[in-house]
Amino acid sequence: MASSIGNENSVNPVLRISQLDALELNKALEQLVWSQFTSCFHGFKPGVLAHFEPEVKAFLWLILWRFTVYSKNATVGQAILNIQYKNNLSQTEKYQPLSKHQKLWYLIFTVGGRWLEERCYDLFSNHQLQSFCKIKSYINFGAGLLKFCGLLNFLIFLQKGTFATLTERILGIRSVFCKPQSVRQVGFEYMNRELLWHGFAEFLIYLLPLINIQKLKLKISSWCLPIAGLSNSENTLTAHCKECSICGEWPTMPHTIGCSHIFCYYCIKSNYLFDMYFTCPKCGSEVRSLQPLKYKIEMTELH
Repeated sequence: MASSIGNENSVNPVLRISQLDALELNKALEQLVWSQFTSCFHGFKPGVLAHFEPEVKAFLWLILWRFTVYSKNATVGQAILNIQYKNNLSQTEKYQPLSKHQKLWYLIFTVGGRWLEERCYDLFSNHQLQSFCKIKSYINFGAGLLKFCGLLNFLIFLQKGTFATLTERILGIRSVFCKPQSVRQVGFEYMNRELLWHGFAEFLIYLLPLINIQKLKLKISSWCLPIAGLSNSENTLTAHCKECSICGEWPTMPHTIGCSHIFCYYCIKSNYLFDMYFTCPKCGSEVRSLQPLKYKIEMTELH
């Protein structure tokens, strides 16, 4: 019994990748909550939330904080990965939950800091007094200094493996595993398969832009429907210039490319500009010269 209690109170260090994954999951959850919230206002006049967006976001993040960090000592991303916040200011190695002061300061630094960052420009943009300009410059300098400190903290985190954010380091809260983590065993067959598919996907991403899809489609269509295999009625229509060889409709401003087939001017011009090696989809003839049809097609022939 005593050994089980000791195991429950013991803490386990968290891997760097797990802490970074928890941060990414938190960002994804916030984006999902915001997108679901804004979808409720699609039927309203555009720009309804524009003036109050920072306040609405702060209210939503306050609700998330209430049901995650305040009640469970862990964010949603940490709860998914079996991670909790530990009060690192305590001298004992056993797990100690966060104090109320740490939770409140966490709320101020995260939710309040983001609200101030989004709203500070609007607070001082309409004031042209010199004092407001100085305050605005001080705020910009402070924001830049905090970002620089966050960068230094991240570099230290990559080396030490603790305190992934500047807020965690200032408040003295540390991420620990709730339960001991079992060692993950990844087989070589799985790794080889993943590497193979990853390399194949990169090869396709590199190769596909080099393939002329339009020319390939026209080439396949010319193989599937050669001119010799057409029906007598279709040959007659083509001979009497009543259909475009590309779109199959009545030719608009009919042109020829040197073969016996007719094309709309816009059809042949756009395809030739797209591919200078364009060939006729019916007979495979290359474009020798783009010439208008020399004899007239009377509209009475349609009747």
